[in-house]
Amino acid sequence: MQKITREVLIAKADELLKNGTVTKVLGLKKGEFSYDQTPTVFTDIESMKKDFVFDDFSGANFSKYLVKETKKGEGKTLVFLKPCDTYSFNQLLTEHRFDREKVYVVGIACDGMVDIKKIKGALGDGVVSVDCSTDTLKVETLYDGVKEIAKADVLAERCRNCKSKKHVAYDELIGEDGEVVASNRFDQVEELEKMSADERFAFWQNELSRCIRCNACRDVCPACTCEKCVFDNPNSGVQNKAAANSFEEQMFHIIRAFHVAGRCTDCGECSRVCPQQIPLHLLNRKFIKDINGFYGEYQAGEVEGSRAPLVNYTKEDLEPSEAVNRGDK
Repeated sequence: MQKITREVLIAKADELLKNGTVTKVLGLKKGEFSYDQTPTVFTDIESMKKDFVFDDFSGANFSKYLVKETKKGEGKTLVFLKPCDTYSFNQLLTEHRFDREKVYVVGIACDGMVDIKKIKGALGDGVVSVDCSTDTLKVETLYDGVKEIAKADVLAERCRNCKSKKHVAYDELIGEDGEVVASNRFDQVEELEKMSADERFAFWQNELSRCIRCNACRDVCPACTCEKCVFDNPNSGVQNKAAANSFEEQMFHIIRAFHVAGRCTDCGECSRVCPQQIPLHLLNRKFIKDINGFYGEYQAGEVEGSRAPLVNYTKEDLEPSEAVNRGDK
């Protein structure tokens, strides 16, 4: 697979800015550390050459940012999308969240992104910089000098269980397009299903008890695009605040999981940004797995305009009693 580099993307942006195809570029800006990257908008190639970054830490899904960015002025926004990002892109188009004519999509091949949390878990918190130029990462640490770790050992969970190397939306591609791949992404869900009800309750109580109600999961989620969220409404009784008890912790995440059921593309952004390392993607994958089992295989965002099973009634739909009789958890 062709390695996509920063220089390749800057060259493509330069071409599209010069010929007038786009007027701005949605990309990542370098932060204090090499693995600290912030989504930003570039309007000229000079600023891109200075600050634009792309490497194995560039895992952010840009699809949601297009909702607001496409409403700012005229011209097209250039966005580089990995295969998994294009599913969220299509889902947002299906929900009429932005104007497709205001976006120019360059699909880029991806061989997986790394997780800084896993690197720090293996080598400690004193990580200063990471060289991602080869499959053996060279990690400069504050206390122990330069350490090496295999990229395969610190792949992000969503990349370890990648569902597809195939782009489902683009205007042009850089690198070869892949295929939908066999995935073990439901293995952890099945392990949870094997637990007793009390064991599952204890598992989620332990995980969700760490929630600090920062809303990072909601804010990054491509399926959460309501202009006014119930958790920001002071009259809702569940307004955003630090969790006071276990009931509030569960309410926030369970309501959010129900809200995106049938629309979640399993992009994994919720778990990526969670500062408490809560495996929030497992809640969503449980719904995805059940929807597949009850209604047939369905991948949100695979086809623009497709109707999710939960909003597409047919006479053959599963009745609640059938699920109970089958012993589904």
